[in-house]
Amino acid sequence: SASPLFMTDDRFSHYGKLAPSSKADFAFVQHMVYQLADNGTMAIVLPHGALFRGGAELQIRRYLIEERNYLDAVIGLPANIFYGTSIPTCILVFKKCRENPNDVLFIDASQHFEKVKTQNVLRNEDIEKIVTTYRNRSEEAKYSKLATLADIAGNDYNLNIPRYVDTFEAEENIDINQLAAELVALDKAMAETDKTIASYCKELNIPTPF
Repeated sequence: SASPLFMTDDRFSHYGKLAPSSKADFAFVQHMVYQLADNGTMAIVLPHGALFRGGAELQIRRYLIEERNYLDAVIGLPANIFYGTSIPTCILVFKKCRENPNDVLFIDASQHFEKVKTQNVLRNEDIEKIVTTYRNRSEEAKYSKLATLADIAGNDYNLNIPRYVDTFEAEENIDINQLAAELVALDKAMAETDKTIASYCKELNIPTPF
Protein backbone atom coordinates (compact mmCIF):
# COMPACT_ATOMS: atom_id res chain seq x y z
CA SER A 1 0.00 0.00 0.00
CA ALA A 2 3.05 2.30 0.42
CA SER A 3 1.44 3.57 3.62
CA PRO A 4 3.73 6.00 5.52
CA LEU A 5 3.39 3.64 8.49
CA PHE A 6 5.82 1.30 6.73
CA MET A 7 8.58 3.88 7.22
CA THR A 8 8.80 2.66 10.84
CA ASP A 9 9.23 -0.95 9.65
CA ASP A 10 12.87 -2.13 9.79
CA ARG A 11 12.46 -3.83 6.42
CA PHE A 12 11.92 -0.48 4.67
CA SER A 13 12.96 2.36 7.00
CA HIS A 14 16.64 2.58 5.99
CA TYR A 15 15.97 3.35 2.33
CA GLY A 16 14.44 6.80 2.73
CA LYS A 17 11.52 6.08 0.40
CA LEU A 18 8.93 3.35 -0.02
CA ALA A 19 8.43 1.41 -3.22
CA PRO A 20 5.33 2.80 -4.98
CA SER A 21 2.11 0.85 -4.45
CA SER A 22 1.58 0.68 -8.23
CA LYS A 23 4.95 -1.04 -8.73
CA ALA A 24 5.81 -2.86 -5.54
CA ASP A 25 8.68 -4.96 -6.96
CA PHE A 26 11.26 -3.46 -4.63
CA ALA A 27 9.04 -3.93 -1.58
CA PHE A 28 9.48 -7.67 -2.18
CA VAL A 29 13.23 -7.16 -2.68
CA GLN A 30 13.51 -5.20 0.58
CA HIS A 31 11.50 -7.81 2.50
CA MET A 32 13.68 -10.64 1.17
CA VAL A 33 16.96 -8.78 1.76
CA TYR A 34 15.89 -8.16 5.36
CA GLN A 35 15.31 -11.91 5.86
CA LEU A 36 18.55 -12.92 4.09
CA ALA A 37 21.26 -14.50 6.22
CA ASP A 38 24.65 -12.80 6.23
CA ASN A 39 26.15 -15.75 4.32
CA GLY A 40 23.06 -16.37 2.18
CA THR A 41 22.34 -15.87 -1.52
CA MET A 42 19.07 -14.45 -2.77
CA ALA A 43 17.76 -14.55 -6.34
CA ILE A 44 14.53 -12.83 -7.34
CA VAL A 45 12.73 -12.72 -10.68
CA LEU A 46 11.52 -9.23 -11.64
CA PRO A 47 10.20 -7.39 -14.70
CA HIS A 48 12.82 -5.36 -16.58
CA GLY A 49 11.26 -2.10 -15.43
CA ALA A 50 12.72 -2.68 -11.98
CA LEU A 51 16.16 -2.21 -13.51
CA PHE A 52 15.68 1.35 -14.67
CA ARG A 53 12.54 3.01 -13.29
CA GLY A 54 13.25 6.28 -11.48
CA GLY A 55 11.84 7.93 -8.40
CA ALA A 56 11.70 5.86 -5.23
CA GLU A 57 12.89 2.75 -7.06
CA LEU A 58 16.06 4.54 -8.15
CA GLN A 59 16.73 5.56 -4.55
CA ILE A 60 16.23 1.98 -3.36
CA ARG A 61 18.55 0.60 -6.06
CA ARG A 62 21.16 3.19 -5.17
CA TYR A 63 21.00 2.33 -1.46
CA LEU A 64 21.33 -1.40 -2.14
CA ILE A 65 24.37 -0.85 -4.37
CA GLU A 66 26.12 2.25 -3.04
CA GLU A 67 25.42 1.99 0.69
CA ARG A 68 25.15 -1.77 1.16
CA ASN A 69 26.87 -3.25 -1.91
CA TYR A 70 24.50 -6.23 -1.88
CA LEU A 71 23.88 -6.60 -5.63
CA ASP A 72 25.96 -9.47 -7.04
CA ALA A 73 24.52 -10.08 -10.52
CA VAL A 74 21.86 -9.06 -13.03
CA ILE A 75 20.69 -11.78 -15.44
CA GLY A 76 18.44 -10.98 -18.39
CA LEU A 77 16.07 -13.79 -19.42
CA PRO A 78 14.18 -14.35 -22.69
CA ALA A 79 10.67 -13.04 -23.17
CA ASN A 80 7.68 -15.37 -22.94
CA ILE A 81 9.19 -18.05 -20.70
CA PHE A 82 6.53 -17.76 -17.97
CA TYR A 83 2.89 -18.74 -18.42
CA GLY A 84 0.54 -15.79 -18.10
CA THR A 85 2.92 -13.09 -19.26
CA SER A 86 5.06 -12.62 -22.36
CA ILE A 87 7.25 -9.83 -20.98
CA PRO A 88 11.02 -10.36 -20.68
CA THR A 89 12.18 -10.77 -17.11
CA CYS A 90 15.43 -10.65 -15.18
CA ILE A 91 17.00 -12.20 -12.11
CA LEU A 92 18.69 -10.04 -9.49
CA VAL A 93 21.14 -11.88 -7.24
CA PHE A 94 21.92 -10.38 -3.83
CA LYS A 95 24.48 -11.27 -1.17
CA LYS A 96 25.13 -9.44 2.07
CA CYS A 97 28.73 -10.67 2.16
CA ARG A 98 29.96 -10.70 -1.42
CA GLU A 99 33.11 -12.53 -2.51
CA ASN A 100 33.53 -10.00 -5.34
CA PRO A 101 32.61 -6.63 -3.83
CA ASN A 102 34.20 -4.48 -6.54
CA ASP A 103 31.97 -5.37 -9.49
CA VAL A 104 28.54 -6.62 -10.55
CA LEU A 105 28.11 -9.33 -13.18
CA PHE A 106 25.66 -8.63 -16.00
CA ILE A 107 24.47 -11.55 -18.15
CA ASP A 108 22.29 -11.15 -21.24
CA ALA A 109 20.71 -14.57 -21.78
CA SER A 110 17.70 -13.12 -23.59
CA GLN A 111 18.58 -14.67 -26.95
CA HIS A 112 19.41 -18.16 -25.70
CA PHE A 113 16.25 -20.29 -25.76
CA GLU A 114 14.17 -22.68 -27.84
CA LYS A 115 10.72 -21.80 -29.13
CA VAL A 116 8.23 -24.59 -28.34
CA LYS A 117 4.85 -23.86 -29.89
CA THR A 118 3.84 -20.50 -28.40
CA GLN A 119 6.24 -20.62 -25.45
CA ASN A 120 9.96 -19.91 -25.20
CA VAL A 121 11.88 -22.49 -23.18
CA LEU A 122 15.29 -22.38 -21.52
CA ARG A 123 17.12 -25.53 -22.57
CA ASN A 124 19.49 -27.37 -20.24
CA GLU A 125 22.47 -25.92 -22.10
CA ASP A 126 21.04 -22.40 -21.74
CA ILE A 127 20.67 -22.85 -17.98
CA GLU A 128 24.13 -24.40 -17.70
CA LYS A 129 25.65 -21.46 -19.57
CA ILE A 130 24.02 -18.97 -17.19
CA VAL A 131 25.10 -20.92 -14.09
CA THR A 132 28.67 -21.47 -15.33
CA THR A 133 29.06 -17.82 -16.31
CA TYR A 134 27.75 -16.72 -12.92
CA ARG A 135 29.94 -19.11 -10.94
CA ASN A 136 33.09 -18.20 -12.87
CA ARG A 137 32.12 -14.53 -13.22
CA SER A 138 33.42 -14.83 -16.75
CA GLU A 139 33.08 -12.22 -19.47
CA GLU A 140 31.95 -13.13 -22.99
CA ALA A 141 31.35 -10.77 -25.89
CA LYS A 142 27.64 -10.02 -26.37
CA TYR A 143 26.75 -12.21 -23.38
CA SER A 144 28.32 -11.13 -20.08
CA LYS A 145 30.23 -8.22 -18.58
CA LEU A 146 31.69 -7.29 -15.21
CA ALA A 147 30.74 -3.71 -14.38
CA THR A 148 32.50 -1.79 -11.65
CA LEU A 149 30.54 0.08 -9.02
CA ALA A 150 31.87 3.26 -10.64
CA ASP A 151 30.37 2.14 -13.98
CA ILE A 152 26.98 1.69 -12.34
CA ALA A 153 27.21 5.01 -10.52
CA GLY A 154 28.13 6.64 -13.83
CA ASN A 155 24.89 5.27 -15.25
CA ASP A 156 22.98 6.78 -12.31
CA TYR A 157 22.22 3.30 -10.96
CA ASN A 158 20.33 2.35 -14.11
CA LEU A 159 20.79 -1.43 -14.39
CA ASN A 160 19.37 -1.82 -17.89
CA ILE A 161 21.48 -4.65 -19.28
CA PRO A 162 22.29 -3.15 -22.74
CA ARG A 163 24.13 -0.35 -20.91
CA TYR A 164 26.70 -2.93 -19.84
CA VAL A 165 26.53 -5.85 -22.29
CA ASP A 166 27.04 -4.62 -25.85
CA THR A 167 24.97 -6.81 -28.20
CA PHE A 168 25.24 -4.47 -31.18
CA GLU A 169 25.51 -6.27 -34.52
CA ALA A 170 27.15 -4.22 -37.24
CA GLU A 171 25.19 -4.16 -40.48
CA GLU A 172 26.81 -5.74 -43.50
CA ASN A 173 28.60 -3.22 -45.70
CA ILE A 174 26.88 -2.56 -49.01
CA ASP A 175 29.01 -2.29 -52.14
CA ILE A 176 27.34 0.64 -53.92
CA ASN A 177 29.31 0.14 -57.15
CA GLN A 178 28.34 -3.52 -57.36
CA LEU A 179 24.72 -2.68 -56.62
CA ALA A 180 24.70 0.00 -59.35
CA ALA A 181 26.20 -2.46 -61.86
CA GLU A 182 23.52 -5.02 -61.00
CA LEU A 183 20.79 -2.41 -61.54
CA VAL A 184 22.23 -1.46 -64.94
CA ALA A 185 22.36 -5.13 -65.94
CA LEU A 186 18.79 -5.58 -64.77
CA ASP A 187 17.63 -2.58 -66.82
CA LYS A 188 19.28 -4.04 -69.92
CA ALA A 189 17.66 -7.43 -69.36
CA MET A 190 14.25 -5.76 -68.89
CA ALA A 191 14.73 -3.81 -72.13
CA GLU A 192 15.51 -7.03 -74.02
CA THR A 193 12.45 -8.69 -72.49
CA ASP A 194 10.28 -5.73 -73.58
CA LYS A 195 11.58 -6.09 -77.16
CA THR A 196 10.73 -9.80 -77.16
CA ILE A 197 7.20 -9.15 -75.85
CA ALA A 198 6.71 -6.39 -78.43
CA SER A 199 7.70 -8.73 -81.28
CA TYR A 200 5.24 -11.38 -80.05
CA CYS A 201 2.48 -8.79 -79.85
CA LYS A 202 3.25 -7.68 -83.42
CA GLU A 203 3.04 -11.28 -84.71
CA LEU A 204 -0.26 -11.78 -82.87
CA ASN A 205 -1.54 -8.40 -84.07
CA ILE A 206 -2.40 -7.22 -80.55
CA PRO A 207 -1.48 -3.92 -78.85
CA THR A 208 1.83 -3.76 -76.98
CA PRO A 209 1.06 -3.51 -73.23
CA PHE A 210 3.66 -0.76 -72.65
